[in-house]
Amino acid sequence: MSTTSGKPVLWSPGDWNALFGFGTNILVNLLVLTGLLRFVLQMPDDIVFGRILPAAGLMMALSTGYYAWLAYRLALKTGRSDVCALPSGISVPHMFVVVFVIMLPISARTNDPIKGWEAGLTWVFVQSFILMAGAFLAPWVKKVTPRAALLGTLAGVSITFISMRPALEMFMTPVIGIVCFAIVLAAWFGALRYPRGIPAGLVAIAFGMLIAWGAAALGLGFGGRSLDKLFGGLSNIGFSVPIPAIDHVFGGFEFIGIILVTAIPFGIYDLVEAMDNVESAEAAGDHFPTTRVLTADGAVSLVGCLMGNPFINAVYIGHPGWKSMGGRIGYSAATGLAVLVITWLGIISLLLDLIPVVAIAPILLYIGMLIGAQAFQETPKSHAPAVVLGLVPHLAAWAKTLIDGALGAAGTNAATVGMEKLGQVGVLYPGLEVLGEGSILSGLILAAIAAFIIDKEWVKASYFAGAGALLTFFGFMHGPAVGIAVTPGVAAAYALVGAFLYAVSRQTEIEAALRAKLNRAPAAAE
Repeated sequence: MSTTSGKPVLWSPGDWNALFGFGTNILVNLLVLTGLLRFVLQMPDDIVFGRILPAAGLMMALSTGYYAWLAYRLALKTGRSDVCALPSGISVPHMFVVVFVIMLPISARTNDPIKGWEAGLTWVFVQSFILMAGAFLAPWVKKVTPRAALLGTLAGVSITFISMRPALEMFMTPVIGIVCFAIVLAAWFGALRYPRGIPAGLVAIAFGMLIAWGAAALGLGFGGRSLDKLFGGLSNIGFSVPIPAIDHVFGGFEFIGIILVTAIPFGIYDLVEAMDNVESAEAAGDHFPTTRVLTADGAVSLVGCLMGNPFINAVYIGHPGWKSMGGRIGYSAATGLAVLVITWLGIISLLLDLIPVVAIAPILLYIGMLIGAQAFQETPKSHAPAVVLGLVPHLAAWAKTLIDGALGAAGTNAATVGMEKLGQVGVLYPGLEVLGEGSILSGLILAAIAAFIIDKEWVKASYFAGAGALLTFFGFMHGPAVGIAVTPGVAAAYALVGAFLYAVSRQTEIEAALRAKLNRAPAAAE
């Protein structure tokens, strides 16, 4: 809402809901990130709590502050009181990629987690420049791509990698997870108000903590809380500010060959994902300049990595969700300040042992539900099949991730087990592998082709098929790494589809011209 002077209000009542909702989303990601650093990479606590987390906190504070400023400018320009800032933070898919594809293998090879940290910093350094350079191409891509393709591939990410893990965690500890889910659904979909306007996210977390610690006190065995762990977490509390890590950034350049293999395709992934999320915000009524958004992501990621943070910044899925619960401008900047406090003071270690993650998981599932629904609600009804097609590559990528994880836990992999044996039990692993690689791009390309075919815009459909052939040939989608002729059969298939669709367009033009000629002939005879 606006004041009498015409200036936007920096804080509205709904910002409390969005602060606790978005803040808990960020908190979950920080808890997961800290666990990966400490328990997977075996990174020393002085690096985790003294270097990486303070730098990550600085990056996120800069990002959330900038997007609050963009929202303020938009509200001032339009005179609207319902402008909601874009949510942003550490990119969750990249968190796992940089840990398991870059940092962990290099740490294992060198037997030095610091080398893994340096490689991660260099990876983000390269990614940052890809984002800033690609920012000027993104608006054109957004202009020529159907909304069904942009939102459809985004829905695929939200359903698989955003929604499924929280849903599974909820049903593993149902007394906490399912009840907390009902608490947030009743407020955010059912408009239920809790006493004294307490935010639903805070109510859910408080309930989850009450049940988890109550179960621990009664020895019931669920919730996973322990006083010993809680007191242990106090040892990492202290004050640490980020300090330059430029020497470590350039120390990772010895691994540049490994880094570029993933940095280039994931840089393109970042571009498409950010465009999708900006498009999602526009569908919800808030238009932000795509070039500025992408440039900001690249710039704050660069600052973060130069200060020691090996995780890239990204605009998050979820703007419509925070807006629907009343979030406007203040929630974004307030979240950034809160992140500074918990990362610079080392409070993450304590929170890791205090709050059951299953109490926060329902919030992520809510966001996944909202984004998945938006893909159907904000696109033409006739494009629904295209949206569904955009989901499919993400389902393949998610299934492959689960299979690889299960086989890895058993000390083996798909190649060792054998594709024939996997096929006999219904696991078509080669298909999952090809379809799921580069899912954000392949979902967009396939959905765009389908949307244009539905609209009988054959030439545009053929252009996207041609783009799919080019991207596939060089390994940006349907391939494990960038290269030449990575999956030539799939690239050839896209090329043939493009030729077929273009031939259809020519045929329809000829038929239309003949019909027009025949319609003119009787008139001429008269």
